Amino acid sequence: MARFEVGGKSVEGVDLLRRRHWASRFDFWPFLALYAVWLVVVVPALDFTDALVVLGALSASHVLAFLFTAWSVDFRAFVKDIRAANACKVTPAKFSGSKEIVPLHIQKTVASSSAAGETEEIYFDFRKQRFIYSSEKDNFFKLRYPTKESFELYNKGTGYGTEAKINTAVDKWGRNIFEYPQPTFQKLMKEQCMEPFFVFQVFCVGLWCLDEYWYYSLFTLFMLFLFESTMAKNRLKTLTELRRVKVDNQIVSTYRCGKWVKIPGTELLPGDIVSIGRSVSGEDRSVPADMLLLAGSAIVNEAILTGESTPQWKVSVAGRGPEETLSVKRDKNHILFGGTKILQHTPDKSINLRAPDGGCIAFVLRTGFETSQGKLMRTILFSTERVTANSKESGLFILFLLFFAVIASGYVLVKGLEDPTRSRYKLFLSCSLILTSVIPPELPMELSIAVNTSLIALARRGIFCTEPFRIPFAGKVDICCFDKTGTLTSDDMEFQGVVSLEGNEELITDANKLPLRIQEVLASCHALVFVDNKLVGDPLEKAAIKGIDWIYTSDEKAISKKSGGQPVKIVHRYHFASHLKRMSVVVSIQEKYYAFIKGAPETIQERLVDLPASYVETYKKYTRQGSRVLALAYKLLPDMPVSEARSLERDQVESDLTFAGFAVFNCPIRSDSGAVLQELEQSSHDLVMITGDQALTACHVAGQVHICSKPILILMRTKTGGFEWVSPDETDKAPYSAKEVAAVSESHDLCISGDCFEMLQRTDAVIQVIPYVKVFARVAPEQKELVLTTFKTVGRITLMCGDGTNDVGALKQAHVGIALLNAEPVQKSDTKSQASKPENKPGKLKKTKPSQEGSSSQLAQPANSSARASSSRPLTAAERQRERLQKMMDEMNEESDGRSAPIVKLGDASMASPFTAKHASVAPTLDIIRQGRSTLVTTLQMFKILGLNCLATAYVLSVMYLDGVKLGDVQATISGVFTAAFFLFISHARPIQTLSAERPHPNIFCAYVFLSILGQFAMHLFFLISAVNEASKYMPEECIEPDSEFHPNLVNTVSYMVNMMIQVATFAVNYMGHPFNQSITENKPFKYALYAAVAFFTVITSDMFRDLNDYMKLEPLPEGMRGKLMLWAILMFCGCYGWERILRWAFPGKMPAWEKRQKQAIANLDRKHE
Repeated sequence: MARFEVGGKSVEGVDLLRRRHWASRFDFWPFLALYAVWLVVVVPALDFTDALVVLGALSASHVLAFLFTAWSVDFRAFVKDIRAANACKVTPAKFSGSKEIVPLHIQKTVASSSAAGETEEIYFDFRKQRFIYSSEKDNFFKLRYPTKESFELYNKGTGYGTEAKINTAVDKWGRNIFEYPQPTFQKLMKEQCMEPFFVFQVFCVGLWCLDEYWYYSLFTLFMLFLFESTMAKNRLKTLTELRRVKVDNQIVSTYRCGKWVKIPGTELLPGDIVSIGRSVSGEDRSVPADMLLLAGSAIVNEAILTGESTPQWKVSVAGRGPEETLSVKRDKNHILFGGTKILQHTPDKSINLRAPDGGCIAFVLRTGFETSQGKLMRTILFSTERVTANSKESGLFILFLLFFAVIASGYVLVKGLEDPTRSRYKLFLSCSLILTSVIPPELPMELSIAVNTSLIALARRGIFCTEPFRIPFAGKVDICCFDKTGTLTSDDMEFQGVVSLEGNEELITDANKLPLRIQEVLASCHALVFVDNKLVGDPLEKAAIKGIDWIYTSDEKAISKKSGGQPVKIVHRYHFASHLKRMSVVVSIQEKYYAFIKGAPETIQERLVDLPASYVETYKKYTRQGSRVLALAYKLLPDMPVSEARSLERDQVESDLTFAGFAVFNCPIRSDSGAVLQELEQSSHDLVMITGDQALTACHVAGQVHICSKPILILMRTKTGGFEWVSPDETDKAPYSAKEVAAVSESHDLCISGDCFEMLQRTDAVIQVIPYVKVFARVAPEQKELVLTTFKTVGRITLMCGDGTNDVGALKQAHVGIALLNAEPVQKSDTKSQASKPENKPGKLKKTKPSQEGSSSQLAQPANSSARASSSRPLTAAERQRERLQKMMDEMNEESDGRSAPIVKLGDASMASPFTAKHASVAPTLDIIRQGRSTLVTTLQMFKILGLNCLATAYVLSVMYLDGVKLGDVQATISGVFTAAFFLFISHARPIQTLSAERPHPNIFCAYVFLSILGQFAMHLFFLISAVNEASKYMPEECIEPDSEFHPNLVNTVSYMVNMMIQVATFAVNYMGHPFNQSITENKPFKYALYAAVAFFTVITSDMFRDLNDYMKLEPLPEGMRGKLMLWAILMFCGCYGWERILRWAFPGKMPAWEKRQKQAIANLDRKHE
């Protein structure tokens, strides 16, 4: 069998297959032969009933073999030669769904040169991505898009020169559309009904019907169809919603065959040169594909992808080194992403290739499902499958139960075969029923409900999830990482003042006393921009302009409000880059050119001509107080034409600078950050801060929000080039050694900055140091990723909370990534209306206003109101009424289907992370962990309850069945109704508001679960045997046939009552209430269901209503036995309850012992280097 290890993000491996003709399939001709054997050999040899049993077994095997071809992708034939294959089995990466078989295409393409002749291309399409076979590397690779080329190649691009090239590109990349077939309800229902669990459940129902349990069977079948149709309806709703998202079919000016032509956006190809911008009519247009800006600049609203409301400034690649390679992650400020809205554009008139429509020139990088919008849609589209918690563990748990069922079934078979008079048909039926009783029909339903309940609860709090399988992970989280700026601290910066270092080091807070040069730098060195006559951009830059009492105009001039100041005109901007930690502008003041620069003090320090003596000491003084300090510098540029000033090299502008001063900003901590992080710490979570800010500022904030509680040490470079631990006030120092880090971390909280990472990677000390660090400062986005992957390597379950823009990599790497969007927190008092708001918005995706695309964001509010204001007339009363009615209808639609997970839509989801929270606070981390723990605990208790029920059922159907004990149809149905109700109510248990220090058990396979199940089962068994033996004393000596019809007798009655009592005790004892979920008394539906069950027993045991007992075919109990049975039931309950409480005390959930994994990882690393 030919196998290719692809090892990609979405595909792990590919196996080649060849489709067989239907007649040569293994699910056809071997069974044809077996049917012939049955007809010729079995029918004459056995009596007709036994022959039918054999035929039934044969037919069941045939159906199973056929269904296995639908369930198991591994159930196929293999081939060696790739050219002989016509299909392939694709194994997706972990958590990316199940294996699939897809067609393998072999396409002949005519090479451009006649000498080369025809070339052959072998490929397959999997989940809207194409994988192409490379004969040189003998493997499949994802279809390449031009996203990693040099800037020189992009700048030299002239689009497609000939029709032949265009056709080849269309064959290669396809059209720029989001195309997936709209499935019908019938097709989805068929898929749901082909699921192994569903088929198995229908098979069980068939067996029960054969055993004459009609009511019970039909009740179960009705429940199954109801659940599956709800699931199908929910998936159909999601897919319909996604189909509304289309590539904007606007006409785009494209440079093809040496001239500008107008083509629809859906016909764009990677490599096209296009002209893009806001239309002349002012109509907003979304960008049809991911493209690189070659000339001009644009202001873009990316809310539909990142949820981030602040418009982003996109600039051209002019000025980037021609040898530099594009990185989509790093160079986001040059890329217009598909689906985003251009609010404003400025064309570059200096380039040769000028567009006739006055747009910005851009190079198309990716189209269709490969764009950022397409990727987000793929995530949502392929995570709509049925979700379960711990699917691998549930399989192993069923195997554990199967072990007991096989023993019970074997016992019945052996005993049955000893009696030659027994019906083989009934014996076969009994053995089958015992084996099938192991897998409870409710299992997949209950697991889905547990996760869906959490999804709904989170959506009501304004938290959306695109990957539901991550919810149980949230319950296992043991380390929480936080970004600082905009996450723990507020986005609203307060300008405190300036330190000029001219004579003194005091903070100048009075705007009138500020040196003019500092005012000019602050007023012009920024990336603020006007959109619809409103100034938007970084809150820090807005605070600076407001603080110095200047104004910034739409023609890029900064003017002082005070008289006498000269206007400062911005000529060219070099935008902030996270790897450079600075930004600069070229400005013109009275026809003289200046370069103004601002950035991190340590970065500017290296670029100054004269470094003031107290430079380092001063900025450290303010950063220690938690302030954000920016160094300001300038230099006078020689006289030159404007065109030359605009094309200066960045390095030339940002060198040989003169120091102007330090701008000091206060970054207030969000009001609830301290309380939220304190609760996380008290609930057994380690806390870490990962920020791009200065180490001293980060340490100060970390101390205030409970991340650091011990004295802090910062790893710093010494003058000799080595490293040492230094306290923030530089009074305490300790030598650095990677092996000593664990010991140092016991007495101190550690902080390292971005420049130490290089040394750690060089010395292979990453795994030894990073797990013990509490604060990571001045880290670049790639380093944030490294921190998260290191935590994962040592076995930590990680949570990362940040904003959706610069933390994307880290949010994706974490087990639980939470992107915070800057919107108002959802008010708990008004959950319904709040929940409906985010749900309703993306229904408006077809409309053209950009404001309606995004989140409930800062940008969307004014844009919406201005759109309404610009409308020609106010709404009439009838229209207002219609709008209100529509809103109510939408709300009812959303609220009606309580069992199905909420639909996640573009604008609610962020491409940054699996969880998106519409809150301007870190409180959603508590909500997500709370729901995660609740889901984990609910899943665990379900497995325990199902396990105990199955063991009891296996015993009743085997040992007691042979003694003639059976259940009546009505009895089985009532028992089934109670079980279904109990399961529904325990899955509805809400998590309690405060997180407990106690942790839930992360796995089903642990000593606590096994001891609990075995101990309780022993008590149940003892109660059952004692009660049945007691009942036997009152029974006449008569032989009861195991295969006879159900006849009410005392043993049957007692057995049923005891079984029901055991069932209720199982739910009551194993219900996991505090400290994770509501207790039984708080979970009112469950409490009332328990009361109803106890009242029901009391009534049927005391024989209060004879007619009810007759209807249920229950015999009256002897006087003495009634009291005994109730007393034994109470003793059994108390015994099980006590045993469970002792085990919960003896085996509490613990923090994972990650140090072992760390040592193992270090040992593996050492072995590699040997």
